[in-house]
Amino acid sequence: MITARDRPPEEAAEDTSFARGLRVFLTIADRGEVRADELSALLDTPLSTIYRYLRTLTEFGFIERQEGGYRLGQRLHVLGAGPTVSAEELIRAAEPILTDVTSTTGETSFISRRVGLAALCLSQIPSSQPLRVSVEPGSTTALDVGAVARVLLAYAPEEIQDAALTAADLGAGAEAQSEARDRLPKIVFAGYAEDTDETFPGAVTIAVPVLRDDGIVAAIAIAAPTDRATRRWVGRARARLQAAATAIERSLGSDGTA
Repeated sequence: MITARDRPPEEAAEDTSFARGLRVFLTIADRGEVRADELSALLDTPLSTIYRYLRTLTEFGFIERQEGGYRLGQRLHVLGAGPTVSAEELIRAAEPILTDVTSTTGETSFISRRVGLAALCLSQIPSSQPLRVSVEPGSTTALDVGAVARVLLAYAPEEIQDAALTAADLGAGAEAQSEARDRLPKIVFAGYAEDTDETFPGAVTIAVPVLRDDGIVAAIAIAAPTDRATRRWVGRARARLQAAATAIERSLGSDGTA
C-alpha cells in the first residue's frame, strides 16, 4: 500500500499479531520439527500465546503435532512447502543488498518467498520519502496477483502452477486461466515481471527471481508511486534489481548456504 504516515494503532496491533503467527509458522518450516517450549524461547513469546498460534495453524492444516513437537502439515507437503533455504538465511543475505537498492533507486524494496499457494513478504526496506509504498512483513497475496507473486509462480513446479491457477478467481473460466498460464513462460524468458496498480493501487511494482541451482528461493521487488515511476526510472530500477538478485544468489551460495 502507499502510505504517507503510520497506520492507526488498532491496525498496527492486528498486523503485529498476524506477523507473530507467521513467525511461528516460518520457524517450524525452517527447523523441520520443533517443540512449543523451544518456539517460546526462540521467539521470546509466552508459551500460552505460542499454543494459541499452534492451535490455529493446526486447525487449518498448516502444521501437525508429532511426539517430538510440531512440523509442517500434509496440506503444505502436498502443495510444496517451498525452498530449503530458511527465512532467516534469506533475510540475512538480502537486507544489506536491498538497503543499497532502496538507497540508489529512492523507493521501497522487499523480498518475498512462496509458502504453499501464497507469496509471503519476509522483509522490506522502506523508502525515506514521505509518500512511499509500504508492504508489511508477514503479509501474503495469492500467486496469481501482481508481479512478485507471478515471478514466484512462473518459476514454481508445474503442479504448483496448476494448483494456483485452479484456485484463482480469474473471472472468465478456461480462457482466462489459459491466458494466465501463457504469461508464465514469458516472465521466465524476460527474467522479470511488472505491474501497475495491481500489487499496490497507485504504484508500479517490478520483481525478479532469486535463483539457486535447484530452483527459485525468493523474489525481490521495488515498488514506487506511479507519478515517480517514469519509464526511464523503471529501466534503471529493473537493472539494479537484477544485479541485486545476482548478489543475493552469490551470498546464498549454490546450495543455499549463506
